[in-house]
Amino acid sequence: MPSRPSVAIAEFSVSDPGDGPYGITAGPDGALWFTMVHQGRIGRITPGGDVTVYRIEPASSGPSIITAGPDDALWFTEFRSHRIGRITTTGDITSFPLPTADAGPFGIAAGPDDALWFTEANADLIGRISPDGHVAEFPLPLSGAFPSAIAAGPDNRLWFTMNQANAIGAIGLDGDVTVHPLPTPASAPVGITAGTDGAMWFVEIGTGQIGRITPDGKVDEFALPDPASRPHAIAAHADGNYWFTEWGANRIGRITPDGRIDEHDLPSPASEPHGIAQGPDGAMWTALEIGTIARLTTS
Repeated sequence: MPSRPSVAIAEFSVSDPGDGPYGITAGPDGALWFTMVHQGRIGRITPGGDVTVYRIEPASSGPSIITAGPDDALWFTEFRSHRIGRITTTGDITSFPLPTADAGPFGIAAGPDDALWFTEANADLIGRISPDGHVAEFPLPLSGAFPSAIAAGPDNRLWFTMNQANAIGAIGLDGDVTVHPLPTPASAPVGITAGTDGAMWFVEIGTGQIGRITPDGKVDEFALPDPASRPHAIAAHADGNYWFTEWGANRIGRITPDGRIDEHDLPSPASEPHGIAQGPDGAMWTALEIGTIARLTTS
């Protein structure tokens, strides 16, 4: 069996404690971009640790998940102000209101059609926004699902977690939705990412498991050592492994394609890790709600 990787963790202060760095993604400019959910700001950090912060109006907008768009800008959800935001790499911000009131947009991802697709957690809808701001919405076939994270799959569909419906969904570009129930009750899936193996990988915050689902709906689940660790977000690394945050255990985990798991404690106590992404330097970067961004490099 391969040995457990040696991981070096560095933390960079990016805000006051409690400002809530939450989502994070690699930008087109060689930097990492992140949301500050409690203060209505978008941050940028270079691999060297230089930080720039941009303010959204209002500060209570609740920016949550962020992703790189097809237009060399960053797109993000504003959960509390029910808008989709766009920020250029020079810091110009535009916000687009959604047609549905109190929609609660949360997850967002670039689709294969040069548009952004997002979840509307409060409204049981999947949304699509073009780079020029045109919005379309597609209903889910069940209520109370609380669609959460979303990611583009290998099959030209967008795959998303249904946190309260205990299921994984897939939506085609025509709006057709397929729902795959999960085998473990109360799994409460949140984060999801496309794998390098043609499947989607996701985390189950309710049961402390990592899941894998193929395009035809076959599900495998891998239990973490601590079922109360509350895995929250997951991201693929170019080496074929998957890294995830353990919000309830103050750890970052890694799972190999065959299901082997190793975990790494974060240096700061109660740091509440949320989003995670591979950076342009090959390291994994994660947003910690205590006001820092952590970089994990492996030997």
